[in-house]
Amino acid sequence: MARATSALFARAAARWSSGFVGVSRRTPGSGARFAVWVLASLSLATLGDFDFRAFVRERAERRPGSALGNDHAYAYVSDRNTRSTFERVKPVELAVAAAVRTFKNVGKAELLGHAVKIGPRQFPRVHALAERCAETLGIPVPTVYVVSNPHLNAATYGTNEDAFILVNSALMDHFSDAELLSVIGHECGHIHNNHVVYLTALHYLTNVAGIFVRNLAVPALLTLRAWSRRAEITCDRAGALCAGELEPALRALTKLALGSQKLYEELNIEAFLEQHQEAKGSIGRFSEVFSSHPWLPKRVLALQTFAESELFRKHAGLGAGGLDMQQVDERVHDYIKVVG
Repeated sequence: MARATSALFARAAARWSSGFVGVSRRTPGSGARFAVWVLASLSLATLGDFDFRAFVRERAERRPGSALGNDHAYAYVSDRNTRSTFERVKPVELAVAAAVRTFKNVGKAELLGHAVKIGPRQFPRVHALAERCAETLGIPVPTVYVVSNPHLNAATYGTNEDAFILVNSALMDHFSDAELLSVIGHECGHIHNNHVVYLTALHYLTNVAGIFVRNLAVPALLTLRAWSRRAEITCDRAGALCAGELEPALRALTKLALGSQKLYEELNIEAFLEQHQEAKGSIGRFSEVFSSHPWLPKRVLALQTFAESELFRKHAGLGAGGLDMQQVDERVHDYIKVVG
């Protein structure tokens, strides 16, 4: 097994010879292919019973009902293109299977022991928010857990057929129902756009795998994080669509940056967004390549641009007109790119 794994890494390194340059807006290249080859080599010995090819096939056949017209028209094109590359490279099924099996079987059991599962009889108000998001996006109502954690954060793991959303308790204290709707909608966007298995794999490599594995997989992690930054743009849009208006989604994003209940009402959005221009002139901006999320001023600018789209205006009842999604994505690409 070790010899086979070494050979697999050698082929991966050859594919990597052009170097990491981030994920292309139109055609994801060697970075994405390298990521799945490395992930596969790390998981050959722990492959579980998750059938990735069946997952892709079933997903392609599924046409959920949705309050939106074209179900996935809101998705950021770079996110869609990168996932298509992941799905076409055969070894990705090995990587995803192992990661999902490990975290789903262990992590979910721990949640039942240490978190609170939301449902019709447990925090029904929050459960209703999840139901509303699921109806908007045309997905099954996801399982949601409240986790005792002081950080403003939420996450989604598992598979699209058995996904679960973790909402940190701090969000319940800091966010209004409208803002929570956008957060849960964001997480439902990961389910709707088939991100969950890749997010679980990224979580596994970042937080569960040993130090040796993490160091070995740095180029793959950089590529997955580059995809993740683009996936976050898609899901910020899903959150706004679920909220039905822009303002709660923007407030939710800026609260993530601020974290102070005393200062929320005083925050000046325009001054906050000026930080993006200031950061663009700094060499430190390249540190974003190590992040799984775009920097928050970028996310606000990207979401404001999406709100100018014909798709969002129609959904929010704001009247006719607006940008088409190609125009939106071209503008957003200029905001969120790290290199180039």
